[in-house]
Amino acid sequence: MVLRPHPWVSLLLHRRSGCVAVALVLLLAAVMLVSACLGQTYVPPAEVWRTLRGDAGPYDLVVGELRVPRIALGALVGAALGLSGALVQTVTRNPLASPDVIGVGHGAAAATVLALATGVASPGAMPAVSVAGGLAAAALVYLLAWRRGMHPNRFVLTGVGIGVALSAVVQLYLTDSELEAAEQVKLWLTGSLNGRGWEQAGPLAAVLLLALPALVWASRAVRPLGLDTDTAAALGVRVGRTRLGLTVLGVVLAATATGAAGPIGFVALTAPQLARRLTRTPQLPLVASALTGAVVLVGADLAARTLLPPLEIPVGALTALVGGPYLLWLLGRDRRDP
Repeated sequence: MVLRPHPWVSLLLHRRSGCVAVALVLLLAAVMLVSACLGQTYVPPAEVWRTLRGDAGPYDLVVGELRVPRIALGALVGAALGLSGALVQTVTRNPLASPDVIGVGHGAAAATVLALATGVASPGAMPAVSVAGGLAAAALVYLLAWRRGMHPNRFVLTGVGIGVALSAVVQLYLTDSELEAAEQVKLWLTGSLNGRGWEQAGPLAAVLLLALPALVWASRAVRPLGLDTDTAAALGVRVGRTRLGLTVLGVVLAATATGAAGPIGFVALTAPQLARRLTRTPQLPLVASALTGAVVLVGADLAARTLLPPLEIPVGALTALVGGPYLLWLLGRDRRDP
């Protein structure tokens, strides 16, 4: 369905995608409400609403300062990872690709480890350090994979190699470092929303807002990339520049999300594919991917907080536990396809 809000503007709206997006928004709101209510202290929904309105109540600390900032950060991180996964998988045309595969998470981890080992950055600067590390790793992968153009498979394989090398750097540091520093790094590497809130959510929200114009462009640019390279070029698409722009946008989103919450695996891998199955669109839907990522991560964090009370599981460990079998299923499905 084509909408024309202005004679010079036309919007292509996929009706099923719109319905799925509305359903995902409602589901996200429901999961966020349940997450605000449940925990070691149960909070009635009426009290949650009272706190959100700003009225003083007995649950201001639990809801207003502990749960709501964490839930908001989880939704933002999930949305950023879902978007970045959709962009990277569109560029590589590979459902097994994600920002983790091209070294973003490994680069962020290596940069954080080196900063802790050398003491060149304060703890408050660690999110910025991890973002810089993720961007540097992705740039290195792109430079090494460039051979008179960018071939998607070469790009993915180069990312895997760089990720393995950077992972070795992290493991070497963990082997030779002091126990306290090693435990701090291990906790960050699992990916967790515990102890995080508005301080991390604010910069991530600002990045997402600043990226909105680029995301509007990306929503149009991903359509011709679903075709083969020669057909897209014949239609006037600058394939190389478009792929570079989508890759940079996806890497920035993934690196910022990693800096806010640590490397949380498999959300960027699974969210776009789940969204595509829900919308049944030829291309990966960006809006649905973002909403799916937000629902998945907020729901995973809720489970991580409530499955084994009073023990709290890092959400990155839980997503890896669920995402591993999903990855094996994808590999098995691709093997069965002719």
